[in-house]
Amino acid sequence: MAQSKPPRTVPAGFASFREFYPYYLQQHCHPISRRLHVIGTLLAIGCAIAARLSGRWAVLLAVPLAGYGLAWAGHLLFEHNSPATFANPLYSLRGDLTLLGEVLSGRRRW
Repeated sequence: MAQSKPPRTVPAGFASFREFYPYYLQQHCHPISRRLHVIGTLLAIGCAIAARLSGRWAVLLAVPLAGYGLAWAGHLLFEHNSPATFANPLYSLRGDLTLLGEVLSGRRRW
């Protein structure tokens, strides 16, 4: 039996993050896409920390560029699906942070 591809559109209306996260992982199954997400999340956190420590608040403008730029490239070039950010922005951000934590702790391959 042929395996079906994940949907290209992002469903809305998840009742909880616990319900959303398996969908998030399904949409991030390509290893390069996961790596781009992890690197982008780390860069975004780094930019926020740099802005705070330096007092140069304009650096905060780089936070979404670093985080979303790499992540969206992963979706466009490797996953061939739409980022969950558009339909589920808070769950998507939490998914990025959860994935980062799992990768850094060794609980998930990246």
